[in-house]
Amino acid sequence: MTITTIGFAGLGLIGGSIAKALRRVRSDLNIIAFDPDRDSLTAALADGTLNQAHDTLSQGFSQCDIIFLCAPVKINIQNLQLLAQVANPRCIFTDVGSVKSPIDQAVHTMGLSSRFIGGHPMAGSEKSGYASANDRLLENAYYILTPTPDVPRNAVEAMTELAAAISAIPVLLDANRHDFISAAISHLPHMIAYALVNLVRDQDDHQQHMRMLAAGGFKDITRIASSSPVMWQQICGENKENLLKIMDTYIQSLQELSLDIKNGADDQILDFFSQAKDYRDAIPKTNAKGSLAPLYEIYVDIIDESGAIATIATILATNGISIKNIGIIHNREFQEGALRIEFYENDAAQKAIDHLRKFHYTVYERN
Repeated sequence: MTITTIGFAGLGLIGGSIAKALRRVRSDLNIIAFDPDRDSLTAALADGTLNQAHDTLSQGFSQCDIIFLCAPVKINIQNLQLLAQVANPRCIFTDVGSVKSPIDQAVHTMGLSSRFIGGHPMAGSEKSGYASANDRLLENAYYILTPTPDVPRNAVEAMTELAAAISAIPVLLDANRHDFISAAISHLPHMIAYALVNLVRDQDDHQQHMRMLAAGGFKDITRIASSSPVMWQQICGENKENLLKIMDTYIQSLQELSLDIKNGADDQILDFFSQAKDYRDAIPKTNAKGSLAPLYEIYVDIIDESGAIATIATILATNGISIKNIGIIHNREFQEGALRIEFYENDAAQKAIDHLRKFHYTVYERN
């Protein structure tokens, strides 16, 4: 399958990042886009990402070989209905949603199953919009592809090659299997994080001691509760069956653990913890990005004296290393080092480690 023109229905963080990455690796591509935000289109034209921008999903998309649907699921389905009327019969549609079943079902209803390859680039940011798009955002990120059984093999190969070309890691999965996996490794953890934060909030005292002492492990496992509430409210509806199934299983495991603790079943408790530790430790230690937004942070031992933090910040700044967040860890129950530094990218974290160790700082990496 020869690809010369690619369209984007939506040019936010993910759509914009894919478009920028494609422009970087394929300067010959004709890239066109629609987005209700005209400022995004103007910026993408100005920086050379787009060849054409359109105010509507109209005839301008008829030349596309592939069209990326980069809006929320319901809007993607509406846009697909419009684009199917103007796109050429050879055009392949793909999306970037984190839930695949709803649009997969809509595709079959519309009779487009031979022209659709679901997609889920597993990367993101706390920022949004084209202004935050980055041509390296998907680098080392798993890019799940869920082609329908009717899609031509050469189209699947073309999409796989595109994902690999922008340095993502393509993985082929069935759409239903993808949604169950996402429910377990992404959607349930977010439900747990939100519930745990609310539990602690409700149990806190008037002096808010819990909030003050919530550091270490608590902040680590609830970090994702800072994600968009609106987005997760939508995901609860989009992946309802899988999420409820995995939540019920999780609740049952908590009830069993609660009963073991109540009965003093030390062997069962130890086995429960040991199995979890063994599985967690066996997860490959790679730079690949998964379903949850990655956290790039280090911990540094520092002397409690005036200017200690400023000295470290100066070392990093003079070497062109951007810091996302920096602060003293008062609760050191779960990590070494009194200063925690968070970065936007793994490369920045690794460079920081190298430079700080040259100045004889003791630096600890996150496992």
